[in-house]
Amino acid sequence: MNLFLKVTQNFRFCKPDLAAMTEETKGGVPTQNFKIVMISLCLILAVRGVAAAGGPFGPPQPISKAPGGLHTGIGYWHDQDLYKNGTEHVVNQDQIYSEIGYGFKNYWEIYGRFGVADLKVTDAFRSQTAATITSKSDFYQDWNFLGTLGAKGFYPFNKRFGVGAFLQGSYQLNDASDTISGTQGGVPFTAELRVKNRWDMNFGIGLQSTLPYDVKLYLGPYVYYAEEKIWSSATIPGLAFPAGDTTLRNKTNFGGFAGVDLSMAMGFHLNLEGRYAERLSAGAAVTYAY
Repeated sequence: MNLFLKVTQNFRFCKPDLAAMTEETKGGVPTQNFKIVMISLCLILAVRGVAAAGGPFGPPQPISKAPGGLHTGIGYWHDQDLYKNGTEHVVNQDQIYSEIGYGFKNYWEIYGRFGVADLKVTDAFRSQTAATITSKSDFYQDWNFLGTLGAKGFYPFNKRFGVGAFLQGSYQLNDASDTISGTQGGVPFTAELRVKNRWDMNFGIGLQSTLPYDVKLYLGPYVYYAEEKIWSSATIPGLAFPAGDTTLRNKTNFGGFAGVDLSMAMGFHLNLEGRYAERLSAGAAVTYAY
């Protein structure tokens, strides 16, 4: 929560007064270059102490203004899914991220996100035998660094309705690790688990309806694949993961999503979204189009 408040406070100052600039230069710097510098500075402020996240798919229509251009944003996303490999484990993440994107004339957009997240794998340490006793059941670590890249295209049928498609992928940039202690047949032991190469890829199609006051409602189906490797330092009888690498994959490859994008004052937008496959994920983001 302290991290979220810090990022939010920093982002509040990221709206440059571009309207006050002349068409030629601002303090001797070309206007376009000045815009890029200002946006870069805003991103540095927004992600200070934060680096590279999944997040919502967002509305099918690009976030950027109608003529095209850049946008930035910050957001929070709670991600939850079911992974399997012999046994099933619910994997949870709370993500905080910053975003930058570029759109062109309401038809297409590309974006990148950078953030941090915790990581919880339920029952990773739960013992299945009475002879093995563990100090805890779940794997948990804070401060995992994540990155996301995405692209979307949009086709408006008219001013009120349109359809779009998107492709979005995420990757965990560092290994997450946690340790367990306990006894096996009365003999003490310790073991370490690491979550490595955690990534996902999503593709979906969304229908959008634009209501008065620029309120956008959207929904649609998506397909996805997610994978991670669990590395264990030892084989402990009764525990789910033997020594070495075990690959976990998402149980279900199909899901649905729905959301609303609300236009606020001074060019800001609020995006609320939820999606469901085996579990419900949801979050919110605030964006600003330049």
